[in-house]
Amino acid sequence: MPLDTELFSPGDRVCIAVSGGADSTALLRLLLERRQELGIVLSVVHVEHGLRGDAGIADAEFVRNLAHSFELPCEIAAVDTPRRVAEHKESVEEAARNLRYGVFRDLLMSGIADQVATAHSLDDQAETVLMKLLRGAWTEGLSGIHPRVRLDVAGRQCSIIRPLLGARRSQIEAYLRALGQPWRQDETNESHLYMRNRVRHELLPAMRDYNPQIEESLAHLAANARCEEQHWKAELTRLLPQLVLEGRPVRGGGRRASTAPGLVQLALEIPRLRALDLALRRRVLRATAERCGATLDFAATERLLGMIAHEGNLGRPSSAGRRLGLPGNVQVERSARELQFERRESAPAEERNGDFKDKEGARGGSNLLPVYELPVPGRSEAPAFGAWYTASLLDGQGTPEAEPARIRAWRPGDRVWVRHSSKPKKVKEILERMGIRGAEKSIWPVIEWQGVILWMRGVELAEGTCAGPGSRPGARLRITEERSVDL
Repeated sequence: MPLDTELFSPGDRVCIAVSGGADSTALLRLLLERRQELGIVLSVVHVEHGLRGDAGIADAEFVRNLAHSFELPCEIAAVDTPRRVAEHKESVEEAARNLRYGVFRDLLMSGIADQVATAHSLDDQAETVLMKLLRGAWTEGLSGIHPRVRLDVAGRQCSIIRPLLGARRSQIEAYLRALGQPWRQDETNESHLYMRNRVRHELLPAMRDYNPQIEESLAHLAANARCEEQHWKAELTRLLPQLVLEGRPVRGGGRRASTAPGLVQLALEIPRLRALDLALRRRVLRATAERCGATLDFAATERLLGMIAHEGNLGRPSSAGRRLGLPGNVQVERSARELQFERRESAPAEERNGDFKDKEGARGGSNLLPVYELPVPGRSEAPAFGAWYTASLLDGQGTPEAEPARIRAWRPGDRVWVRHSSKPKKVKEILERMGIRGAEKSIWPVIEWQGVILWMRGVELAEGTCAGPGSRPGARLRITEERSVDL
């Protein structure tokens, strides 16, 4: 049975997500067989989604008994998927997935485990890639399910891992039959109400008539796409600081960066864009839009490409002044030489009165990037920082009136309490000691709650204590960052 042992290190505390189905039951038995060889410590978690009544409760009991038969700790987490569907207007699949991964993140934050292992198989990978393709994904979407998703949890490096991505579902079931190990059947896996099931039971069988190894081919496509994305990510990290300009040009030369809170102004020089090959040009346009908070589809990217094309007689540009609206309240305007991106965000009242220049005259990134709200407790995406963030109260559940936290770029004058320090430290000085410079420095995120910075990327801060509107005195907030990648 294929098992990706490179995902494990001796001493890892691995919590196996077991639904009771064949895949996760097989993962549990496989890791039990090899835990001494791998040097890992095992536990089990089961998420009861509240969708299948007595059958769901029976699944939970099956998993509990299975874990206890091997003397493994087992946590059963019950979530209310129908309620989330109603409150967040998500599909059942999306709501169940979000709740499930919320349980996994809470487990990692609790310190019980270093890794959560899920039992995605090669068949799951093929289905995911095909679904992404049908929805019009870019290359990064075709990378499908990643073997490892790294999470920064309270300064600890944790992961969600998929050790069975190389195994076929038929191999998994054969392995369990050879062991005499029963598993639970989920009748909803046969329902054609869900897109994944239609892909599994209708589309993939039809495609096998053209390619009997279609699942393997799609899995290979995902592996190639992951490598391609790693290359492009490194290339953009190198090139963007040279291409993306901040602020607007001023008469006589130079540029002026706006000091207005919540205003993001970035630009790309059209001649330099035209000099890039088409693939890189698309990547640069999309990355610049994302820094402003806009996620582009293919059609929007093509419209941006059209704005920088030569037009008019003798190839002279005739599109100066042309404007285009993008998702996320981002406006793009073409001048004679630049493609200019702008996003305006309403700023909190306390930020409207002042300039963010520190006494050395340096500026941080807070005026160049949007500010995102993070519910307490809750989860939010911050596209400009390439991550999702989760907030949870350490001493219990939040209240509906709890003031949201704010995800923003650091600004000069910001100070944080580093763990074990005797006084607050300047964020600027911490970044300098970390060797963070240039464009990367300007977009370094922090999270503020009730006037206190409680989280900073890559730095272990003292646990913040807040007593503001909507929270109990002494409430402590924990933040988890999850770099944006498909789970």
